[in-house]
Amino acid sequence: MEIAAAIAVIFIGSYVQSSIGFGLAIIAAPVLFFIDPSYVPAPITVSALTLSLANAFKHRHAISFAGLKYAIVGRVPGTIAGGLLLVVIDQRQLALYLGFTVLIAVAISMSSFRFRPSNGAMLSAGFLSGFMGTSSSIGGPPMALVLQHEAGDYIRANLAAFFVASCIMSLFMLTWVGRFGSTEVLLSLPLMPATLAGYWLAMRTLKYISLSNLRRFSLLLCAVAGSAAVFSYWL
Repeated sequence: MEIAAAIAVIFIGSYVQSSIGFGLAIIAAPVLFFIDPSYVPAPITVSALTLSLANAFKHRHAISFAGLKYAIVGRVPGTIAGGLLLVVIDQRQLALYLGFTVLIAVAISMSSFRFRPSNGAMLSAGFLSGFMGTSSSIGGPPMALVLQHEAGDYIRANLAAFFVASCIMSLFMLTWVGRFGSTEVLLSLPLMPATLAGYWLAMRTLKYISLSNLRRFSLLLCAVAGSAAVFSYWL
């Protein structure tokens, strides 16, 4: 039953991310943490890597490696900092941190601030994405905020390409701190078909849905899940 619930959550998150460019982890992380804390962050990161490879290949014509290089450089120290955080906090603290991370991510995603994707902005977004992504699997919102006013295909392509590099970095760091091993690999395996199924469905239904309404509904779900994770700290 737990595996079925995890598969369903990953399927929904994959569909949303394939549609708007990010969202898998921000939707899945708080729910899967309640199902089994071992799902966060490594198995979700494996799903994110699987999905990012598919999306990056689909939108490869719009990838700008020149624009991503500063974000990837910033991602390196952020990844190290996020991995070290996992060494010093326990499961209850991780639940609280995860909840606040989701709520911050929702606030960032709803922000009306306009950022130009300058080298400095990309460097900072890469660092924050590395820190949040490695420690909680939620690394998309800082990069999405910087790129949010670009064209749709450009956003999907470059977020996907960045996530490929960043997920690989995070998995190496999680292995080094003992948070990605055989247990996490076994938890990841059933999630990968669900990830690709969400991607497949999104590619065939994008033209029939309102992406703005999907984004609002997804953020509402995330706000509820994030609030529940914060509340659980005091239970």
